[in-house]
Amino acid sequence: MDCPACGSSVTLEVGPDHPLSTSLTDALLAADEDECIEASRNCWNCGWHEERQVCVASIETTEGDETAIERAVLLDEITDELAAIERLATLADALAEVRRQRRLEPSAVDTDADTPE
Repeated sequence: MDCPACGSSVTLEVGPDHPLSTSLTDALLAADEDECIEASRNCWNCGWHEERQVCVASIETTEGDETAIERAVLLDEITDELAAIERLATLADALAEVRRQRRLEPSAVDTDADTPE
């Protein structure tokens, strides 16, 4: 956005309860119902300043694919567990076990069909 007073570009800051790097979109999506978010726009060329407050009156969400959500949560947990393993041998054993389980598991769709080994 350009400054209405001088035409220079302005900065947008979300605060004061958010880190400086927080975007307005991130702050809005993280907000709880009845929470207010303060945003300020500043022109460092002429000193123009504007403050606004956005209050979340209600939050409506659409339901996602439960299987996809559960899979994403499990993948995050698995990734966290693997990142905590320091022994290379333990990681190799975990990989071997995962591959063994995949060979044993009947699958309607092979997700690695196009992946060369």
